[in-house]
This record gives sequence, C-alpha cells and structure tokens, in this order.
Amino acid sequence: MAHQVTYDFSGKVAIVTGGTRGLGRQIATRLAEAGCAVAVCGRSAPDDLPAGISFYQADVRDAEQAKAFVDAVVAQHGRLDILVNNAGGSPASAVAEASPRFVDAILKLNMVGPLYMAQAAHPHMAAQKGGSIINIASVSGARPSPGTTIYGMAKAGLINMTQSLAQEWGRDAIRVNAIIAGLMTTENAEATYGDAAAQAAVGQSMPLGRMGTGDDLAGAVLWLSSEGAQWVSGARLQVDGGGERPYFLDLVKGG
Repeated sequence: MAHQVTYDFSGKVAIVTGGTRGLGRQIATRLAEAGCAVAVCGRSAPDDLPAGISFYQADVRDAEQAKAFVDAVVAQHGRLDILVNNAGGSPASAVAEASPRFVDAILKLNMVGPLYMAQAAHPHMAAQKGGSIINIASVSGARPSPGTTIYGMAKAGLINMTQSLAQEWGRDAIRVNAIIAGLMTTENAEATYGDAAAQAAVGQSMPLGRMGTGDDLAGAVLWLSSEGAQWVSGARLQVDGGGERPYFLDLVKGG
C-alpha cells in the first residue's frame, strides 16, 4: 500500500452515511484513525464496528429521521464538523421498465437523502461558524450512464446541489464539495464489472493501471476535511485514476 498522509482530527466529529460497510466503512475507519469521533447510521446495527465509530439507527431518506440522527450526534458530542454523504447506489435498470417506485427510491437514496442530511447539519455548522460537507458523487453523474440512467440523474443533481450549497452557505464558513468517484472496487464489484479477470482488465485500462479502492476515496475525504483544503468549496474533485479510456480510440485503426 502507498504511504498514507497523516491527519489529526482530534476533537472533531463526523457523520458518514452508508458507513457500516463497503467504501463508507473505509472512510469512517480512516476518519476514526485520525482521531475523529465518527457516527454512522443504518436500519440495523452491524455486527462490529472499529473503535471510535458509533452506530445510530436512521433512514436518511426520511427527513425527520435524518434530522433526528444529526441532532442526536450533536447532543452526544457537542458539535458536527464533517458530513460525508456516502450512502447511495443502484442496480442496473432499463428506463423503459423502471417503475415509479423504483425511480423514487433511487432518487431519494442518491440525491434527496444527502439534501436532508445537509439541511439537518446546516444549523449546527452555521452556529459554530464552520463545517465540511462532502458528497460522494460518481462518474455516472458527469457522463452518460446507460443502464443506470436514474442513478446518473441523481448523481448529476448531487453535483449541482454541491456547487449551489457552496455558494448559499459559504458565508457561514461551511464548505461543500463533491468527490466524483471513478470505477471502484467494492463488495459488489463482481455484479458491476464481472469476475476477477474482468475487473483486472478494467483496471488495466485505467491510466493508473488499477481500479480505485476505499483508501483512495478516504484519502480524498480526509484532505477535503482538513485545513489544507480550507479555501476549497464547490469543487468537483475527480478521484478516478485518470479517467476512463475513450471508447473511440479502440475503434480508430492506426491511431
């Protein structure tokens, strides 16, 4: 593993949605290792969580539950410095066959939930005159996303929300940024990219020669949350290993 930059977030408090497993858990773990008190949420508690991470039962797609979750964290710790809106995802679905219920569920999880969490965090961060909100977006929201169109729509909305809130809340010293995550290795990678051989081929097609990991994502989160990024707000930080190879290059002979 590459050398990790050391951060000290002692005395800081963070919330990571979707932080009980996968990429979110890795983000939460890295924040906790840096001394941050971290809260994660879900509908049921995981079997175990690393030291420094507390679980709260909440569904962030519900505005009242999102507010109650944030308020409970602030009541417990006295402040909220970092909000990472990581919860999200979508199975593949052809738009022509997507039901209204499916559409609503994907939009709520990937776009509306982060808005509810940001709204809930705002008064606390404004009162303390500072905070960092980081929205985990996706390349699907920045380029066509056939097969996951509704997910792409939601992530595009999340990117716009990021830039708009950065301007609305900047006077309260609240920084709002988006990470546009590229092709990442997750526990569901096989369903998205195929078996290990297929994933290796996808990784080799990337400019940096591999797919992204939770540590790659967490490193960007920690930097955006740090004093080193104190004048970074409204950014669309691409964490994508250099981006996907343009398909047309494989079609051009002698190119």
